[in-house]
Amino acid sequence: MLDAARTLFLERGYGATTIEGISSASEIPQATVYRLFSSKKGILKALLDTSVAGDDEPVPVAERTQVRSLLDATRPEDSLARLAAISVEINTRTAPIYRILVSAASSDTDAAAILDELTRQRQEGQGRVATALARAKALRPGFRAQDAGDVIHALASPELYHLLVVDRGWSPARYERWLADALVTQLLPSSDPRAPTTARA
Repeated sequence: MLDAARTLFLERGYGATTIEGISSASEIPQATVYRLFSSKKGILKALLDTSVAGDDEPVPVAERTQVRSLLDATRPEDSLARLAAISVEINTRTAPIYRILVSAASSDTDAAAILDELTRQRQEGQGRVATALARAKALRPGFRAQDAGDVIHALASPELYHLLVVDRGWSPARYERWLADALVTQLLPSSDPRAPTTARA
């Protein structure tokens, strides 16, 4: 049923897609659709959650092995490389549904609420990485955990992924390499004396 909903959202847009249409396309009774997801918002949220996690297992992203290994890495370079890999995997899976969500959020309060919550979750997860780097005293001089979190949030954003991979034609692998290098360059101490020493004006 989620596959049918995804197809209709992509073809018609969120606003023009109805529960009736999803029911018809998936050959699942409307009553069952409502029982499982309550509303169209519930379907969109389920699609997004499945895309972010990569499956429908009830395990939060923060508790998954990849994320835990990221936070447990002993070298900051390894932590940032793993962060880049996870970010690209998630952005690759979520790119189509994320575009639907952003478009719908401009005129639909339910979609806007989902987008706000997704952004909050991203910031929270990225903030954990930034805090871990700060506690390990791995950040460049003058950088606080908040500064690092802001940089991670910008560089690993779905918007930048879309710009470089979708609009400019980069492969996900190329973007991952670039992202890992950019995170190291921006967040970790540099041997170049000309490098900036603070994230604050």
